[in-house]
Amino acid sequence: MGGISIWQLLIVALIVVLLFGTKKLRSLGGDLGGAVKGFKSAMSSEDEAKAIEEKEVAQTSQQAEEKKPESKDKEQA
Repeated sequence: MGGISIWQLLIVALIVVLLFGTKKLRSLGGDLGGAVKGFKSAMSSEDEAKAIEEKEVAQTSQQAEEKKPESKDKEQA
């Protein structure tokens, strides 16, 4: 009661195919797939940019920490 059965989904799918045709649905699916792929690549490139930025910050802080003991050694001498 109230749920959508597999038969109702098949009837809706059949009506959609009859209304739009297979070629239009195929091109629509390709366009949708391309949009999803573009979105994923944009998100991954943003994540990569953040990872590179974090790595650079970590290297900079590590280099700063390495320089601190050297300056202390020079002060003691």
